[in-house]
Amino acid sequence: MAITGRLLGSGRTADVYEIDGAWVLRRDREGWGDALAEGAVMEHVRAHDYPVPRVRLADSSRTELVMERLSGPTMLQAVGEGLIAPREAGELLAGLLRKLHAVPPRQSGRGRILHLDLHPDNVMLTPDGPRVIDWSNTEEGDPGLDWGTSAVILAQVAVGDEEFAGVARAGLAGLLADPCALTEEGLAEARRRRALNPTMSAREVEVLGAAEDLIRAFLP
Repeated sequence: MAITGRLLGSGRTADVYEIDGAWVLRRDREGWGDALAEGAVMEHVRAHDYPVPRVRLADSSRTELVMERLSGPTMLQAVGEGLIAPREAGELLAGLLRKLHAVPPRQSGRGRILHLDLHPDNVMLTPDGPRVIDWSNTEEGDPGLDWGTSAVILAQVAVGDEEFAGVARAGLAGLLADPCALTEEGLAEARRRRALNPTMSAREVEVLGAAEDLIRAFLP
């Protein structure tokens, strides 16, 4: 799709462009993802009342996804502006994980649908409620891995970023409050995957051991 709209934002692997007042296009820079498969998962969970943006698969391709334009801050921005308390943000993430894992899988026998990157910068707080974005890592499997991934992401910030350490620690406490479906296997696999993630900085990989120790400190 030819894009003439302005650049709205950039992440580690993709850029988001304006199409019009209702739609945006996310273009993957690296070319390793599958936006059509991602969009199909989004449509599946949305059909089961999970809060995600609408997508236009007919106008999308493997590297470009056309989706609903959302208004409102990310959860991360809202915490920074004092609109939501850090622990409340963690509790909201936990609720979104529980709701997601209640959605029937697309393929029987493959576990549950996992987001695998659910953190405060991937939740938009719109006037109609939260919307979960960036499904590029989604797969089906054990929910414990999803919980482990979100916990490790928050814990890495809590032990490795002095400016936001307290905020991330409070968010982690909210995430891991009961009921929590984190498992030993899920935590171990989440740490392994984060260590192998090519978008991780050397510092982010370096603190993984301390991050795991912090997570365990919150567990019963």
